[in-house]
Amino acid sequence: MKKTALAMLLSTLAASALADLNVGVTLSATGPAASLGIPEKNTIDLLPKTIAGQKVNYIVLDDASDTTTAVKNARKLIGENKVDVLIGSTTTPNSLAMIDVAAESETPMIAMAAAARIVEPMDAKRKWVFKTPQNDAQMSTAILEHMTSNNVKTVAYIGFSDAYGEGWWNEFSKLAEVRKIKVVANERFNRTDTTVTGQTLKILAAKPDAVLIGGAGTPAALPQRSLKEKGYKGIVYQTHGVANNDFLRVCGKDCEGTVLPTGPVLVAAQLPADNPVKKSATEYVNRYEAAYGRGSVTAFGGYAWDAGLLLANAVPEALKKGQPGTKEFRAALRDALESTKDLPASHGVFNMSPNDHLGFDQRARVMVKVENGTWKLVK
Repeated sequence: MKKTALAMLLSTLAASALADLNVGVTLSATGPAASLGIPEKNTIDLLPKTIAGQKVNYIVLDDASDTTTAVKNARKLIGENKVDVLIGSTTTPNSLAMIDVAAESETPMIAMAAAARIVEPMDAKRKWVFKTPQNDAQMSTAILEHMTSNNVKTVAYIGFSDAYGEGWWNEFSKLAEVRKIKVVANERFNRTDTTVTGQTLKILAAKPDAVLIGGAGTPAALPQRSLKEKGYKGIVYQTHGVANNDFLRVCGKDCEGTVLPTGPVLVAAQLPADNPVKKSATEYVNRYEAAYGRGSVTAFGGYAWDAGLLLANAVPEALKKGQPGTKEFRAALRDALESTKDLPASHGVFNMSPNDHLGFDQRARVMVKVENGTWKLVK
């Protein structure tokens, strides 16, 4: 009788432990991408602690903007913490490196990095991977539309010498050719570089009407400062990888006039009332600023918030087919994420499909310009 009671107690305790939903997060809270990872980390603290009655545990690790560490973190979260889903990482190289880990363990992964290569082309590995930032192809199109409207005929490119910079180059150069805009220079720099004088001089020699900087976070300010110091007068474009206040702070007056595409959340208050993203974006802005101060919102925190929204929407469906901590639940969660439809978020409206693990349309982008040290919606 005592053994039976003990067995029942152990069974009850095991079931109780199984009920917790474990979410593993690896992001870049330190290192070159820290200005992106810190608001993501702050946002994770705002995500719900229960979903559909299930307790949610967020296990957050810092990968220090390092690819090897991101992979180690992913393996630790899956192997030791037994997480049901991965969120991360902050940068494209880190997220790409984590794909194998997610696929091997059949654990759904929601990346907070932008490159289309994270979810395209769809294959057996990427079947387990989703992401929340807009694709570089979407944002390249927005930039080229602005260039065309402003009579830009020639453009120079300078981007990170990693997967982010290469992804942007591949998409932008291809679309620029279609738009009949000539790319007259293609330069690279490292996230940790302290000077790009050589690259800047080559760009100036090409005399482009505009320059696109394919970087992210505060390191993307380096080429812009260098161009301004050397007297460049053309239009400078950045990617949505710089949509945070730390970039504005580091770049300072050299940022004035910069044009870039970003998610609607960055200028939520400036959106027209009928914008389908205004309500959901404003909700995130209000939550974040209540916790961290007025004007503290960045696009990057929004990527983490949207990952949370995807989970909150998918978990109830997954629970119908399995319990957290099981292979069945992870598979059901993957299926539920892929079935997401008409979900308004801070950056757009998600409509996933088996061949589209981002699910954003043009409602997920706006163009902004830096004016007087702030973001101004380009209408």
